[in-house]
Amino acid sequence: MDANTALKLLALNQRFYQNFAHQFSKTRQRLQPGVQKILQTIPPGSKILDLGCGNGELARALGRKGHHGAYVGVDFSPVLLTEASRITPGRLPAQFILADLAAPGWEANLPVSTFDLVLAFAVLHHIPGAYNRREILHRAHALLVPEGRLIHSEWQFLNSPRLVARIQPWEMAGLSAHDVDPGDYLLDWRRGGLGFRYVHSFSQAELGELAAETGFLIVETFDADGETGNLGLYQVWKRV
Repeated sequence: MDANTALKLLALNQRFYQNFAHQFSKTRQRLQPGVQKILQTIPPGSKILDLGCGNGELARALGRKGHHGAYVGVDFSPVLLTEASRITPGRLPAQFILADLAAPGWEANLPVSTFDLVLAFAVLHHIPGAYNRREILHRAHALLVPEGRLIHSEWQFLNSPRLVARIQPWEMAGLSAHDVDPGDYLLDWRRGGLGFRYVHSFSQAELGELAAETGFLIVETFDADGETGNLGLYQVWKRV
């Protein structure tokens, strides 16, 4: 994928979250089962960087759990961050930062220099281009303490016939199939109007290559979410 196509797809997703942030947030009022499973493994004093924190539901869950380590949530949607910054239950010292992960230097304004955990639930599959995904992971690697963990999930929408039916031709976004990479899809959105999002479908082999290229070792993989329990692929990576 060339740089211009990547920029077009980034702009497409930015427009989506600008136009449909409220509708999207209404669908994210509880944590996915896979995230809940991860939540039970997080030490209460760990320092957490939550990439793509959205409306802050994870932060609220950490607060209810009694987490007291530093928490920093990053997202590029002002609307979602406004929701996230509302009072968080418990003693969680949460801070929320407006930043675009695909923009160079997004980490410069973080109030904490290193973290025990970097979380990226349903984030990487919205980042177009292998180069951009590697750059984000390199920065996450640099922000982790030695042997820190990156925990992420990737949407496995191809496992759902209902979601497969929402795949649209690239011409709807002013592109063609020749412009994008294998595994790239355009999905529509039908709540509160018609919208479109870029999504990449990751295989485990592709994620293994990505981990090796960016200095991580995969230590755990599991499926969760959805009625069939396989709409989310979760992995825990250790910094090496």
